[in-house]
Amino acid sequence: MIKQMAWLPQDNGQEKILHLRVEQGTSWRPYTMFPQFTIPDHMAIGSRGFSTFQKLLREGWELISSDQANQLLLFDDSEPA
Repeated sequence: MIKQMAWLPQDNGQEKILHLRVEQGTSWRPYTMFPQFTIPDHMAIGSRGFSTFQKLLREGWELISSDQANQLLLFDDSEPA
């Protein structure tokens, strides 16, 4: 299992939320799709997923930049099956 997280736009909008990836070659998915890793956000304002981000960072997850996350997905999609 890989442990990667990135801040990516939600539904092609301006707001970025935490996305996770646990298997190489899979798409980035919103953190809410991983109930086993998420914790509730404790602030009414701020980025969605920030509490989960803090928790996962302490657990050793790798933070990937948005640009790098998009490049990784393109690279993984080009790998032969």
